[in-house]
Amino acid sequence: MYSHSDIWRLIDRVAATFGYSPSGLAKKAGLDPTAFNKSKRSADGKPRWPSTESIAKILAVTGMTMTEFFSLADQDDDGVPRGGADRAIPLIGLAQAGRNGFFDPDGHPAGSGWDQVRFPGMSGTEQKNAYALEISGDSMAPLYREGDIIVVCPDTGPRRGDRVVVKTRKGEIMAKELVRQTASKIELRSLNPAHDDLVLRPDDVAWIARILWISQ
Repeated sequence: MYSHSDIWRLIDRVAATFGYSPSGLAKKAGLDPTAFNKSKRSADGKPRWPSTESIAKILAVTGMTMTEFFSLADQDDDGVPRGGADRAIPLIGLAQAGRNGFFDPDGHPAGSGWDQVRFPGMSGTEQKNAYALEISGDSMAPLYREGDIIVVCPDTGPRRGDRVVVKTRKGEIMAKELVRQTASKIELRSLNPAHDDLVLRPDDVAWIARILWISQ
């Protein structure tokens, strides 16, 4: 169960993740700039909860899902999940990952050229093929910035609204939001509003893998 201080800490972490102060995030979300100030977190000596409306507006302006919001509670101050086994997982740059030879047909890491990064919380059997990609450039800003590391699981089926990594048959690899997937098309939303959304045919896609974590 989350406490008042846990939820306020999550709001502070969202603000820091997207490069805002708490007051800057409140203003960006269309709220009173003082809405997340320390002085507003208690009244008459009693802790106050942030309103569900304010959290909804934070999610809307940042593009985060509720699951991603609460997943921050399970990360340390470096954005790494707490608990679970600490083990090494393959790491490669996102741009480099688009070249041939780094993945098998199912989207699992393959071949040489991979580095490694130690990452806690990866003990589940469904995560045994998880790997990490280091972001380069600003095509996925503001959600993912250059130098961020995203952890991807090819064995966890993506659902509508999930952040995913997609590799096309042409070798292009990208991080998007899965809007809809049918037998005839795959609709993807760009994380950076400056880039167009995409609609791909299933035959054009080599694989789709769900993004589990981001370490910033």
